Amino acid sequence: MQTELLKVSNLQSVNVVELFLPDDLDSAEFDRLNEGLASVFTDQPNARWILDLAEVEYMGSAALGLMVNIRHRVKTMEGRLALCHMSTRLHQIFKACCLERLFTITRSRDDAVKAMR
Repeated sequence: MQTELLKVSNLQSVNVVELFLPDDLDSAEFDRLNEGLASVFTDQPNARWILDLAEVEYMGSAALGLMVNIRHRVKTMEGRLALCHMSTRLHQIFKACCLERLFTITRSRDDAVKAMR
């Protein structure tokens, strides 16, 4: 049974992508996630994006690399990106990999919207 790995919505003219990643993301799920995110982050110049990580407790190196690729894609299109609802465990992983310097990280979606004004 395939599980939903992401959901896209809109909040105050900001694209919101909710991720639903299991701790043990297998290669088939990763491929589905990669394809899904590639289709979401299409050419949308100057778009504002929020990645809601409320349902993500852990990311391995492949998923962290995917986050960096998303950031690059958004920056290339002169858009803005913020991460929100990051668990303490995930935030520690981002810090250990020095990724917290690359991303705007906020507590809530509303804070993410405010950070992009």
